Amino acid sequence: MEENFAVIVPARDTEKVRFELQSRGLLDRRRKFVSRIVEGGSFVEIPVTDLVSGYEIKLQEQPEFYRQQMSLKERLAGKMNPEELEIIPSGWQILGNIIVVTISEKIIHRRLEIAEELLDMYPACDTVVRDLGIKGSLRQPKRQLVIGNTTETIHKENGCYFKLDVTEVMYSKGNLREKNRMSKLGTGEIVVDMFAGIGYFSLPMAVHSQPEQIYSIELNPVSFGYLKDNIRLNNVQHIVQPLHGNCAEITPKGVADRVIMGYVGGTADYLPAAIGALSKNGGILHFHEALAENLMFERPIGQIKKEAKMQGRTVEIMECRSIKKYSPGVWHVVVDARIW
Repeated sequence: MEENFAVIVPARDTEKVRFELQSRGLLDRRRKFVSRIVEGGSFVEIPVTDLVSGYEIKLQEQPEFYRQQMSLKERLAGKMNPEELEIIPSGWQILGNIIVVTISEKIIHRRLEIAEELLDMYPACDTVVRDLGIKGSLRQPKRQLVIGNTTETIHKENGCYFKLDVTEVMYSKGNLREKNRMSKLGTGEIVVDMFAGIGYFSLPMAVHSQPEQIYSIELNPVSFGYLKDNIRLNNVQHIVQPLHGNCAEITPKGVADRVIMGYVGGTADYLPAAIGALSKNGGILHFHEALAENLMFERPIGQIKKEAKMQGRTVEIMECRSIKKYSPGVWHVVVDARIW
């Protein structure tokens, strides 16, 4: 689904913030401002088109629109039979000027009609790509071009630019809050970003927090190429140093104030390198993993403490967070640990 974000501000600051957001092209004019009373205080939710640093962000689950837009199913009613309408997509992802949508094989013969209606709903987009899931250990997307001339785009998020080919590189919008949170950390620090991808965590941190140095490590050659492009695109060459290779082998040792392990699926295998990357004075580890509900958060905490003990180090668990549902009964979680 398209995410409908809003910044939450004290009611007295509404006009000032509205003017700022409007001048930056971030005000979403389709949605209404919503007033809220929180613990006796008066606040306003101002709708925005992207994540905005420096403000509390809320994902509006039931946004209030000035004029309710027809759903894709409503647009196609009368053009398709009831059985086809039942399996019309109800959600999709917008990356730059590209709409990525899952279309059932049962209505694949209707893909052009579906794509044309989606493009009519989003005039700024000119390309539709069908999503077929994920393949391989590098989690590469399986996708097919439906309408358009190219699958490469530049997606803007939280004031950063991400160049990518949507048929070659995964881009998850499900952990936007976590990326926004991380963009506020790391000022003046040396950071190691393992599994950096195209710069999902490295770029927002470099742009907004200005660390002293970020070592961004990526194995996938296609993602690594886009990582280098995006470092230049966001003008953070002086902060981000891209490293191509396996994190278990090329992670710098004993240098980091902060280590990001933003990958799910066997992340614990890389804990020796991650903890070894922290300086002798210690630092903070952000450990991501996909876990069954009955293993949250006991298993990752145990894995971190076990490896830290093997390296003669001490652990303090700072915070545990659930990011999103990864699959039925499985959650993407993050554990923040201070290690010295």
